[in-house]
Amino acid sequence: MVKNIYSSILSQKGKKKLFAILIDPDKFNEHEIVSKSIAANVDFFLVGGSILMNDNFEMCIKTLKEKTTIPVIIFPGNFPQQINKHADGILFLSLISGRNSELLIGSQVIAAPIIKSTELEVISTGYMLIESGRTTAALYISNTHPIPYEKDEIAAATAMAGEMLGLKMIYMDAGSGAEKCVSTSMIKKVSSSIKVPLIIGGGINSVEKAIIVCEAGADIIVIGNAIEKDATLITEIANAIHQFN
Repeated sequence: MVKNIYSSILSQKGKKKLFAILIDPDKFNEHEIVSKSIAANVDFFLVGGSILMNDNFEMCIKTLKEKTTIPVIIFPGNFPQQINKHADGILFLSLISGRNSELLIGSQVIAAPIIKSTELEVISTGYMLIESGRTTAALYISNTHPIPYEKDEIAAATAMAGEMLGLKMIYMDAGSGAEKCVSTSMIKKVSSSIKVPLIIGGGINSVEKAIIVCEAGADIIVIGNAIEKDATLITEIANAIHQFN
């Protein structure tokens, strides 16, 4: 089990942009993902989804752990179903952009004792859904309103509140298959307003977009839906981020 994941992330902040692959267990292609991720020196795997139709969650995590040395972090689409002791860590998400109490603290209360019984490294993370031009799965399942695309000040204030509450990271997500990623101006505003690591995901489906997100101030760049359609993006985006660094 990989230890001290968060310490590693903190040590790279301001020095190096990190690259994470978000894997939906229902769509996991072992051959494509594993080989390309190893070759591309991907920093993290995030595993999870808004809805899991098949019983592939544990299998996906075990396969990644057996085939690679890349840290595997659970990105739980729901608590407490998506908890597994075989991963290295878990993003303990609180949906701070919405007003759904179950996703703010309710489901976390149920999940906490289960997580406590494992050796998973718990990384408390403020999760913020950002309007992206379409209703994404995360938005539909969460039953919340996203932060409007152009409301940079609201996003910054929300992120600051999350940091003040003691959350260790902020994750701004346009959602899987988003028409557009989080705006450059919003990333810049939020990045300059907080000191904790900032994760950006959703709608990043090209090298150009990944570099723009890096330049705007993201510390960790996440791609998921795009690689399900074209796994070569793992290599292309990884190379671009490494060159940026």
